Amino acid sequence: MRQRSHRIFRRLALAIPLFTWLAGSAALAVDPVYTARFSDVAIRGYDPVAYFEDGKPVEGDDAFSYEWQGAEWHFASQRHRDLFAANPEGYAPQYGGYCAYAVSKGSTASIDPEAWDIYEGKLYLNYSLGIQKKWKQDIPGRIAAADKEWPKILAD
Repeated sequence: MRQRSHRIFRRLALAIPLFTWLAGSAALAVDPVYTARFSDVAIRGYDPVAYFEDGKPVEGDDAFSYEWQGAEWHFASQRHRDLFAANPEGYAPQYGGYCAYAVSKGSTASIDPEAWDIYEGKLYLNYSLGIQKKWKQDIPGRIAAADKEWPKILAD
């Protein structure tokens, strides 16, 4: 009986990596909103409205949350939550909150909530302050490139 259990365990041990590899291909699809791994909270829990209203990144509170595009968005106040709920497209960061510079290069990357910019009334987030410097060297060109790449990224 012990040998049989050992054989079953070995077969499972061999099958699990294969299953993981096969399932992984579906997991590679990009979600339309950036959330950290193993979380459904958008943009690391920061309040997207605060960038516009307060002019700075502000951590949101899950007591003021709103579900939109499959992600949970957090806000610093009920007022910010209500503003977002009334116009999510107006406050949500471009490219689902992924690093705008990375999207302009045809890929995605996480973000640092401190690396942000509002350009022509739209919020853009970047991977880091260093990448943000590259982003700012040619914002219109990067936006044009990202606007072309974003639909392809979502489709892959």
